Amino acid sequence: MHITGQFVAQVLTELQGLAQVGVNLLDLEHHVRRRIDERGAESCYWDYAPSFGSGPFRNVVCLSVNDAVLHGLPHDYTLRDGDVLSMDLAVGIDGWVADSAITVIVGTAAEDDVRLVRATRLALEAAVEAARPGNRLGDVSAAIGAVADAHGYPVSLEFGGHGLGRTMHEDPHVPNKGRPGRGLVLRPGLTLALEPWFAATTDRIAFDEDGWTIRSADGSRTAHSEHTIAITEDGPLVLTRRDDERPPDA
Repeated sequence: MHITGQFVAQVLTELQGLAQVGVNLLDLEHHVRRRIDERGAESCYWDYAPSFGSGPFRNVVCLSVNDAVLHGLPHDYTLRDGDVLSMDLAVGIDGWVADSAITVIVGTAAEDDVRLVRATRLALEAAVEAARPGNRLGDVSAAIGAVADAHGYPVSLEFGGHGLGRTMHEDPHVPNKGRPGRGLVLRPGLTLALEPWFAATTDRIAFDEDGWTIRSADGSRTAHSEHTIAITEDGPLVLTRRDDERPPDA
């Protein structure tokens, strides 16, 4: 999974550099398709048809712009100055899966958007820190919720993190808010995708007519940060850490 995770991290880093004003979302989609083919990897999204979607999904990366935050279908849209773009990628290599997401601001960044993106990254780091052997799943959820509360962002419980390994979505579900000391005891060997996502002013979501793209119900901006981690005896190991990534400032 670490090998897969490093590939996912590398591709997301490439997308981060490519996501510029004037670039079409379909160009990003086709870049990921090429990289998956070159590596001999397998997309976890292609033909994905869960109960909540209007499947099958026929893309290899989720690209969500502005008030869209999850499961965004790549489409004919040209990025504009100030757009907030969330990019979510899950692939398998030799039967092992990794899943990660990053939100970037295209061109000129508004202060409110920078604060929102930073909050999701802080929440992710807090969640990773809480994911230690002997802690409980509720400790991880509570760590995410505490960052959201500190920044004044509401939290939706409709979609959150999850277990993964041989497949993209496995038990347990990891809500983005919870009570410390509750839930599953974390033990070495457990692998999780932790993914705080916030909308600026609502905890409600709406689905696009495409049946996949999830937006904030009030049209406010959104952000999403995700890593695949492994619980080890020495603490949490981030399997999708990007080379140029640094913990965000408070």
